[in-house]
Formats: sequence, structure tokens, C-alpha cells
Amino acid sequence: QVQLVESGGGLVQAGGSLRLSCAASGSIFSLNTMGWYRQGPGKQRELVASITRGGSTNYADSVKCRFTISRDNAKNTVDLQMNGLKPEDTAVYYCFADVNRGDYWGQGTQVTVSS
Repeated sequence: QVQLVESGGGLVQAGGSLRLSCAASGSIFSLNTMGWYRQGPGKQRELVASITRGGSTNYADSVKCRFTISRDNAKNTVDLQMNGLKPEDTAVYYCFADVNRGDYWGQGTQVTVSS
């Protein structure tokens, strides 16, 4: 069994910063791409950022230059540093990971940005 546990969401004013963390645990034999999706009120879930095991990154255009994704392969963790937050970044953020050639998701963490 594989689990993804997220932490770090919360309420912040526009222009502020938050850091999300996600840790994968369980029977992990291979941990490939990790990343974050988000789903805002009344919106579809969208990719925010992803990172391969080798460190290649991909960002949604809306967060480029504001968000930074990183991972620690030794600890099976992925972080998302979010700077310059905007009200439109308000969403539930979900960690995902390609583990043992299967897709796993975290439970989600709420990020609310007030104007």
C-alpha cells in the first residue's frame, strides 16, 4: 500500500507565500514523476507543476516564475514553494505520484488567498 500525505496549506494574503509538502510512504519500488494538481471552486482539476525523478520540471503558465517545485529522492518527498500568491490560486491542492507504475493521490490541502 502506498500513501501520499500532504501538509502546508492555509490562509494567506495576496502577495504572500506558502510551502506545500508531500511525502510518499509504503511499498515503494519505483517513484517516478511527482507533482501537484489543484481544483478551484467551480473549476476542473489542473496541473500546477510536476518533476521527474531526474529533476526535469513542468509548470502551468499561470504559475511560472512564482511557484517552484522540488523533490528529495532519498526521502520520497516533493515540495511546492508558492510565492506571489493571488486570489485565483485559491484551490484544493493535490499531490500526485507515479509509484510502481501506478498513479497515487494525496487527500488534498486547502490553499486560500485573500485579496
